Amino acid sequence: MPLFQRQFIAIALLCGLAFEARGEPLRLVTEAWAPYVYQDNGQPAGLDYEITREVLHRLDIELELRFMPWKRCLLAFEQGRADGILDIFRLPEREPHMLFVDEALSEVELVLFFARKHPHPYRRLADLRGLVIGISPGYWYNDEAFRTSPLFSREEAPTHEANLGKLLRQRVDLVVNDRRAGLLLAAQLGLQGQVDYNRQAVGRDRMYLALRHAPALRQLAADFARELRRFKREPAHARLQARYAAPAQPAP
Repeated sequence: MPLFQRQFIAIALLCGLAFEARGEPLRLVTEAWAPYVYQDNGQPAGLDYEITREVLHRLDIELELRFMPWKRCLLAFEQGRADGILDIFRLPEREPHMLFVDEALSEVELVLFFARKHPHPYRRLADLRGLVIGISPGYWYNDEAFRTSPLFSREEAPTHEANLGKLLRQRVDLVVNDRRAGLLLAAQLGLQGQVDYNRQAVGRDRMYLALRHAPALRQLAADFARELRRFKREPAHARLQARYAAPAQPAP
């Protein structure tokens, strides 16, 4: 066999070497979004973090997780400074650039939060006419009618905490967030009595682990999906879900 052919085969084999066999940590980035993933006394925590850590442990892979604002997460991924993003919505336009693990980590329910002193009931899109909705930069809202509607304006805030602050100061009329995440954040900030949410959901979606397109990571994505499905059938997964259940909702 010619030398160049042997070299090509060797390079291909090295590139396709299973990620776990290389003994390297999986470098993931994410933005804190409790209860799914956040920091507790400087340490990673959260439902999806614990699920991901457990699945990777079963695959004998170490997890290295860094927290940063969402737009910086996307930039770190694009520049190759991260192997993947933990907790991201799966969109058709992202598929060419990201390798999504087929099994979702969590399901989210997007709702509109309001200040209890200034409620804005929501049942249909027309109820939002003329309002200002607080959103998070770079986040995806899967309901197309809501995402593209000209009936209301959108105002970004750098963090979910800032969005709630703007809501209470009447700088925005409503804030869109995941129901469980928004309730927990309000509880952590001591705002349970000041914030509530409209029971009509804006939309529902799923969060995934997305990896770079690379031979070793393609195999990892398949292995991760297989182990995640197995873990979801175990009592330990149900106990995790119960432990990170949303706090009690504010009294009406």
